[in-house]
Amino acid sequence: MISSNDFRPGVTIELDGSVWRVVEFLHVKPGKGSAFVRTKLKNVQSGSVVEKTFRAGETVPQANLEKRTMQHTYKEADQFVFMDMETYEESRLNSSQIGERVKYLSEGMEVNVVTWGEQVLEVELPNSVVLEVTDTDPGVKGDTATGGTKPAIVSTGAQVMVPLFISIGERIKIDTRNDSYLGRE
Repeated sequence: MISSNDFRPGVTIELDGSVWRVVEFLHVKPGKGSAFVRTKLKNVQSGSVVEKTFRAGETVPQANLEKRTMQHTYKEADQFVFMDMETYEESRLNSSQIGERVKYLSEGMEVNVVTWGEQVLEVELPNSVVLEVTDTDPGVKGDTATGGTKPAIVSTGAQVMVPLFISIGERIKIDTRNDSYLGRE
């Protein structure tokens, strides 16, 4: 159990049979009446956001999440096979369990898999990945770094906007949080 006075951004709690992560909180002590904590909670499974108010000192169950480092070994049909780096057990996840960042997942990549009981909540990829450009418009002499951007397809199939001078076969660094180009590798 955790007290509402101990809420901080990132704390996970259990409410109504699901896991919620505290995004924002505000401890309010009005001049008249008792204190309360106003929070903004995000559902870890569905991504929905709700605002909820708790009495000061009210206790709620804290969600015990387990984070394991796993390596993506290969893809079989529509499932991705991961190997636990400590026990060497294999786990299979589908693309809906991994989420939208599946487009940056490549074989041999180590990720953090967050579970709640037996249920996989999220797969955390590294903040940046290095991938090879497989398809883009050819670069033209005179294209500069500040000129503009063009779409490029990388080796995992994701589309990223890159500067005009990037050509096919180059390895680029991509920020997986906002799909942006970070530079050449």
